[in-house]
Formats: sequence, structure tokens, C-alpha cells
Amino acid sequence: MQITGTFLDEISHDIPHQNWGRKEWDTDFAHMKEMGIDTVILIRSGYRRFLTYPSSYLIEKQGCFKPPVDLIDLFLKLSEKYGMTFYFGTYDSGKYWDTGDMRHELDINLHIIEEVFQKYGHHKNFGGWYLSLELSRKTKGALESISKLGLQCKTVSNGLPVLISPWIDGKKAIAATKGELAKGSGISLREHQNEWDEIFDGIKDAVDIVAFQDGHVDYHELEDYLRINKRLADRYGLHSWTNSESFDRDMPIKFLPIKFEKMLLKLEAARRAGCEKAITFEFSHFMSPQSAYLQAGHLYNRYMEYFKLSKEN
Repeated sequence: MQITGTFLDEISHDIPHQNWGRKEWDTDFAHMKEMGIDTVILIRSGYRRFLTYPSSYLIEKQGCFKPPVDLIDLFLKLSEKYGMTFYFGTYDSGKYWDTGDMRHELDINLHIIEEVFQKYGHHKNFGGWYLSLELSRKTKGALESISKLGLQCKTVSNGLPVLISPWIDGKKAIAATKGELAKGSGISLREHQNEWDEIFDGIKDAVDIVAFQDGHVDYHELEDYLRINKRLADRYGLHSWTNSESFDRDMPIKFLPIKFEKMLLKLEAARRAGCEKAITFEFSHFMSPQSAYLQAGHLYNRYMEYFKLSKEN
């Protein structure tokens, strides 16, 4: 199984910014294309006061800063240039992370979804939506929020697909701000199955694709969880992707590019579990030859060699 999609992490709160302009982004899309990526997913269109595009609504109503460059326009043009499908990621006010109640993000994003599609929906490669409000278990207000936002996305865009990327509440599900690498125990397979059976049942009409993050359980456990995810997705008519994290959760420095052997173990588990597509979080920091992390380019080289994608091969 090869990676054919990546998130674009331009607005982040725990990964250093690389200060790229149009030239660097164009170069990065070329590297993505060479690796076989056909799908790019904006991780979020804004976080708290920082934005990827000049949203009239967010600047006026939320006091957000006007960005110097319209990155949504840039990403849409670059993805069209390189033959990729673009998924728009919704806005994150930070209130969900502060309170644990996802409903705080609902009203704002109902406006954002409409604003964005009016502004950018004419691009032929605007291919879908990503709900950036990550969840793992039965978060307060999650089913209501995801259902309403997913249906809003479908309504304004005439049914374009909606993607979510939840995480498994395993031993490595530790906040980036914490010093620990693991907690005492994680969710059992049975608990995970029961909870996500209920969650999928509640959001099945509003979501089309689910790509679980794959870094929160041990490598030898991952396939069992992915098989459950695939079985439940099939039951509720959802497409099952995998979000193969290209950063390493086992290192005391958060976060560095992952060892290629670990990535390969995760991709093989996803292949055996029957996942339909592999995407990654995320190429530009953790796999790109021009990343600020030198070892990211080495990961790219090892990946290209292994899958015989290098020009030398």
C-alpha cells in the first residue's frame, strides 16, 4: 500500500512553521506528484486567530488576523497544476480543545462552509471537505456537530464527499503538550468496536470517508484495530482510508520524521486490513526533501527506493 494523499499543515499549533512562499509550495507539490500523491487535504483553514484565507466572516466576527497570502487560492491552483484533488479543512476556534464540547465549533463553521464554497467552489479540483474537529471516543456534542457540519458541506456543494480523521484512544494517545510518550493503558478492541459502532451509526449520512490516525497504538496491535474500523465502515457504507502518520510518536522530541521501517509496518497493516487508500500527516514537514528536518528528505528517499518510484529506478 502506497501513500497517495497528504494533509497540508499550514495552520498548526504544535509543529514549527517553515515560512514557505509560492516557490517553495510549488516545489513541494512537484515532490508530492513524483511520489504518487493525487489528493491534498487542508488540515484546517484556520486556528484561533490565524487563517489560511481572508475570511470576511472570521475577521469581522471572530477578530481573526487577515493573512498576507490567500493560501486556499494558492493550494487550489497548485493542486490543479499537478492533477490533484483538494479537500477543504474546516476552521478550528480552539474552543473545543479548551472545553471538550465540540458544539462550540458548530455555528462558526456553518457560516464558513457556505462562505468558502461561494468563494472557491468554482475550481474543478475542489473535490471534498475535511472536518478538522478530531475525535476519538464519544466526545460531548460530537455526533450532533459532525452530522450538522457534514450535511452542510454536502448541501452547499451538491454532495461532495466529507472526510474525518479520528484517532484510536490507545496507549500513545498523549497530548503534544505532555512530557509522557504513553499512558498506562488504552481502549480495548471491544470498547473501540462498541463505541465506534454507535458513532458511525450517528454520522453515517453526513460522512463518506473515515481515515483513522494510525500512531496511537503499538505496531503489533494496529492491524486488529484497523480491521475493526474497516468492518464498521463497510457496515455503514463508509470508505475506509488510513492516515499513516509520517512523524514518530516514540521519540521524546515532539515531533520528528518517523523511521521508514515503522512507516512500512503501518502501511502493511493497513493493506492487510483492507484499507482503500493511504494518506499521511504530513508530507511537507516529515517527508519532503525540502523540509526543515533533514531526515525528512531521507525518509522520502527510502520510500521512493522501496516502492521503486525514484527516477534512478
